[in-house]
Amino acid sequence: MLYLKKLNAEDMEKEWQFVRDMPEDENGLTNSFHGISRDDFEHRAFPAMMKFMEGKNLPEGYVPETFLFLWKDDEIIGQFRIRHYLCESLRTGAGHIGYFIAKPFRGKGYGTEGLRLTLEEAHRIVPEEEIYLRVNLDNPASLHVMLNNGGRIVGQDESHYFVRIPNQGRAGNTD
Repeated sequence: MLYLKKLNAEDMEKEWQFVRDMPEDENGLTNSFHGISRDDFEHRAFPAMMKFMEGKNLPEGYVPETFLFLWKDDEIIGQFRIRHYLCESLRTGAGHIGYFIAKPFRGKGYGTEGLRLTLEEAHRIVPEEEIYLRVNLDNPASLHVMLNNGGRIVGQDESHYFVRIPNQGRAGNTD
């Protein structure tokens, strides 16, 4: 069974292992905690991530961000992040949602289902009428995940597609 869970102390051991093993930067999703020790995760990273979710102690130019983990039964297989609203750098950059699926689980539909579940949560958090996403041109699998969830390409630059998904329940979106 697939489901999402927010970052939480009860699952810290598995969250640490997953975050530790995520690459530092893959397809634009950065992970400043790659390779982190268990102790540093508990005392430095986990509290920082919790504060980000609460919108506290944010660096200049950052917005609150919810960390969600995609679970398959009792194993974490992915991480999804929802940025609660857009600042200028997100509006022209990474957008509202970033995600990562562990390599052994790619190509099996978990990204599509994980984004679908994340969008359900984002619809409750994000005030904008559309969910903004960005994907590297050389990452067609992730682009298909977005398109499979109702996304449409609204533009591109030399290295990215810009994708928008209607935010159901917001002004102008009653689908």
